[in-house]
Amino acid sequence: MRITVKQERSIIIELLSRMKVPLKDAEIVADATVDADIKGFSSHGLGRFPQYITGLKVGTIVPEAEITIEKESISTALINGNHKFGHVVTFRGMEIAIKKAKETGIGLVGIHNSNHFGIAGYYSDMAIMQDMIAIVIANTEPAVAPIGGKEPILGTNPIAIGIPSNKHYVSVDMATSASARGKLMEAMRKGEKIPENVALDTEGNPTIDPEAALKGSILPFGAHKGYALAFMIEILAGPLVKAAFGREVTGTANSEVMCTKGDLVAAIDPKKFVDLEKFKEDVDDFISEIKAPGNIFIPGDMEVRNVKRFKEEGIPIDDKLLSQLEEIADELSFDLEALLSGK
Repeated sequence: MRITVKQERSIIIELLSRMKVPLKDAEIVADATVDADIKGFSSHGLGRFPQYITGLKVGTIVPEAEITIEKESISTALINGNHKFGHVVTFRGMEIAIKKAKETGIGLVGIHNSNHFGIAGYYSDMAIMQDMIAIVIANTEPAVAPIGGKEPILGTNPIAIGIPSNKHYVSVDMATSASARGKLMEAMRKGEKIPENVALDTEGNPTIDPEAALKGSILPFGAHKGYALAFMIEILAGPLVKAAFGREVTGTANSEVMCTKGDLVAAIDPKKFVDLEKFKEDVDDFISEIKAPGNIFIPGDMEVRNVKRFKEEGIPIDDKLLSQLEEIADELSFDLEALLSGK
């Protein structure tokens, strides 16, 4: 079945409110989740919502927690999310980064004691909307084996970069692995196979079985290049921000244990380097050059296409996910059927 953006947002806010999540926080979680789904990152959208409910139930997500700033300078900050929703913590982190960038040219914020935050591009978009350049990175619990090994030590370690433009949405949001872990989890939920050359089983053999892949390891994208990038992100989003790294990272996929990963978000004000309008014009001129031969995509084009499509056609929900949502709704005495039927 398919649901509208309004329905998805209402489901999330209503269910989280019934679990005593403050409305403002529930709205951020809902907006970030919907953003993932309409951009085509369904593995990090509503499909992850049952994971958040589990976290609330077992106490690994603490909605009433206060975010604290542990260390700060004019252009940097280290914040402790105290295990609040990852979406809310990272949202606050980027707000701080943007504010500092407006004052000094750059804002760099490290985050620890947070939780899974959906897609990194949601937070880089915050900076784009303020005419800022953004970089967002995070580490995750082990899923990727180093080149030459077969035991997962590195995370899928996403990176998002956003750049302001007058005419285009310029954004890359990707895992440094051949596939995000969430896509494997989604494939397993749907009973689907995964593409070849994505993952290995526990014996180090190639597999198209998502369950075997989740027990084994995901390959880095681009072989040694993806591995090297994931390696560097592991340090920048681990030791640098007072978070765990390597085998000690937990809680990004298994919400029954405390999340120990870290995030690093940056906002850069182009005005501190060049004239803003000239910068955006140059970005657009470069894109025009790239697109001149015709039928060429830039980073962000697919998301724009997906947003248009899913807003018009609705957001697809598979039967297994619908069943999970119905079970959650029943537990919280929420009439999900009435909402979906428009009654």
